[in-house]
Amino acid sequence: MPDLPFLLFSLVAAAAAIMVVTRPIAVHALLYLVVVLLALAGLFFALGAPFAAMLEIIIYAGAVMVLFVFVVMMLNLGRPDRDRERHWMAPAVWIGPSLLSGLLLAALWPALRASPPAGPGSPTVIGPEAVGIMLYGPYVLSVELASFLLLAGLISAFHIGRDIRGTGTDTGTGDA
Repeated sequence: MPDLPFLLFSLVAAAAAIMVVTRPIAVHALLYLVVVLLALAGLFFALGAPFAAMLEIIIYAGAVMVLFVFVVMMLNLGRPDRDRERHWMAPAVWIGPSLLSGLLLAALWPALRASPPAGPGSPTVIGPEAVGIMLYGPYVLSVELASFLLLAGLISAFHIGRDIRGTGTDTGTGDA
């Protein structure tokens, strides 16, 4: 039988990913995206890559999600703030992400309590120094291109949101 935590993390990631693309409200999709990223970190952990799991949580579930939330706040699309915030704080909005997060915790709990394997067959531990040397050694161009891609996405989202809101600014497309 396959590893139970791996299956649970996989199911949670798949269910949350479906919820990300089917939610009409951007903040709800972002909540589910956080659950997807945490489930992927759990998959890395279940596969024996705890450092990759930590990087997934710190970089993607932390920093990139802050960027996404900042973009959503900057665009400020839809209803007035007070109505939107009242809807976000409704308990029904938090049921799905809370259930999926609870499943993640249930799957991760036995792995957190278990001791790491020891002996000649145990996996090689790769520390942060080795990862940093790889990222900023032969892959430095890929890392920098990814950062420029994120910046381009942020600027594009800002301009698209500005045009959707109808601020009356000219985008240079020839429309007056």
